[in-house]
Amino acid sequence: MEKEKSLKGVRVLDLTNVLAGPFATLHLALCGAEVIKIETPGSGDLARKLGNVPDFNKKNMGTSFLAQNCSKKSLTLNLKDDKAKEIFKKLVKNSDVVVENFRPGVMKRLGLSYEVLSEINPGIVYCAISGFGQTGPDAFKPAYDQIIQGLSGVMAINGDETLNPLRTGFPVCDTVGGLNAAFAIMVALFYKEKTGTGQFIDIAMLDSIMPFNGWVAANLLIGGKQPVLMGNDNFTAAPSGTFVTKDGYLNIAANKQEQWEDLCDVLGVPELKEDARFKERDTRKGNRKALTPLLEAKLKENDTTYWSEALNAKGIPSGEILSLDDALNQPQVKHRNAIAEVETPEVGKIKVFNLTAKFDKTNGDVDTPPPTLSQHTDEILSGLGYTEKEIEEFKENKVV
Repeated sequence: MEKEKSLKGVRVLDLTNVLAGPFATLHLALCGAEVIKIETPGSGDLARKLGNVPDFNKKNMGTSFLAQNCSKKSLTLNLKDDKAKEIFKKLVKNSDVVVENFRPGVMKRLGLSYEVLSEINPGIVYCAISGFGQTGPDAFKPAYDQIIQGLSGVMAINGDETLNPLRTGFPVCDTVGGLNAAFAIMVALFYKEKTGTGQFIDIAMLDSIMPFNGWVAANLLIGGKQPVLMGNDNFTAAPSGTFVTKDGYLNIAANKQEQWEDLCDVLGVPELKEDARFKERDTRKGNRKALTPLLEAKLKENDTTYWSEALNAKGIPSGEILSLDDALNQPQVKHRNAIAEVETPEVGKIKVFNLTAKFDKTNGDVDTPPPTLSQHTDEILSGLGYTEKEIEEFKENKVV
């Protein structure tokens, strides 16, 4: 029997652009919500022009857009026009969620603030995503992922003494901001289910990424210790990091005492277990620079695959450092059905991510490809009761 979608019947009005917002609404769409992507006529989401395939960009189907917008519908509305605002308000009346990632104050200037929309629909969940949040001394500053990576401390704790500051290789603040928004929307929908009442959600990318500093921040906030640049080493244990093998590199995380002792046996250096520099966990951490060359002397005797298999067989976490291409195509990822292939208008077959949470009773797979710009405008307007003639007039007057 085919699994149903957990958010079936939930309607989301998605006014977001580029990444943080679309990533949030993508998760809602994969869970079965009807996500109506409301875009500016003629141009649409800026991500439609972003990507490494110029031909796709010209078709308003850039790879950046394709990655975040499966299972959504596209409606174009010129929200500066009064008739378009009327259409939007009609949609709000029968929707559950509104998501936007404009700068603070934009929706208020359009006359479409949460206060206005909640009068129309008291159950509406309104999520505003921005760089710094709706209030505070930095609220009105422009923000992109790079800026937030710097302001959050992320770049300061990456790299080593030879390469720092260092940004994360993907837009982590945008992505985490989107996840935080999706989580918050689900919480608000749960609250609405119990009370019938919607609410306003204020998501800041800066707020969202800060807790991801996790143990590093805890060491400073609670332990009073400043972070140390350690590159690929893990500050919580040793040996735990990246090591040189005969043909490349291997990640090893011997975080437990028994894993350390088993590692010594597998590598054929049992004497290190009794070496005063390495015998105890905290002493080992302090002597990692002396320990690493001793381990690598043995690791260089065989290749990465050999050591990965040998160490894992003994319960010592280890793994190769894969290229992105190899990572996306590894057997475990295929087994987990993490990536779907979907036929897409204007583009052809593309590969995108399914929902990576696996539920035994509900489904999170991609249903439909990313929409072409304005693909569902007629369908949605007809559903609101507008006639063909009215829809044509909207188009002529650039309302839609």
